[in-house]
Amino acid sequence: MSRTKRVLIVLTSHAELGDTGRETGYYMPEVAHPWRVFTEAGHRVDLASVRGGRPPASGTDLTDPVQKAFLADPEMAGKLAGTLRPEDVDPSAYDAVFFAGGHGTMWDFPGNPALSALARDVYEAGGVVAALCHGPAALVGVRLSDGRPLVDGKRLTAFSNAEEAAVGLTGVVPFALQTALEELGAKHEAAAEFTAHAVTDGRLVTGQNPASATATAMATVLALAAT
Repeated sequence: MSRTKRVLIVLTSHAELGDTGRETGYYMPEVAHPWRVFTEAGHRVDLASVRGGRPPASGTDLTDPVQKAFLADPEMAGKLAGTLRPEDVDPSAYDAVFFAGGHGTMWDFPGNPALSALARDVYEAGGVVAALCHGPAALVGVRLSDGRPLVDGKRLTAFSNAEEAAVGLTGVVPFALQTALEELGAKHEAAAEFTAHAVTDGRLVTGQNPASATATAMATVLALAAT
């Protein structure tokens, strides 16, 4: 029987959707559904966010029993109210880091030194780095100790340029996520818009969109089992 492993889900702390006047944040289903998968696999889940404390949420739907269970879980409620700052996280304590999406990630994930170091350290210690939807924005700034981008030459997926256009936010987000990853040498693989799609390349696991939350978490569990 495999030992219990620890997964750190990382959330955005950014609440403003550009200059639209609309609110954003982490996307609740992209946290709740992976939490269910990880806990059902017997793993322990912790939460971090860029600024720590309670991060801003979007997309909450209490008619979804998984989201309702996540928010009602006393342990997770406490962790959500006081998320860890990445600067205060010991990377060696985690077997996987999972960057959840939500449009807010496009502003505060890329190039964040603490997030980049966290992902690099987990990966170079033999752990799994996973990212969902806009969560791969965190990967834009991650370079390995030899200076190469973590995504260079890797198969992956993320919220596609076509999906960004379909939701009308191409001109709102600060950059095109798919394009940025490709410019770093990633081999981006997009499925049909808004359909479930997860890609595993060794210890890098990525999902394309919110519909991919469960599939991406399940792929992360499989990658953890292989480590």
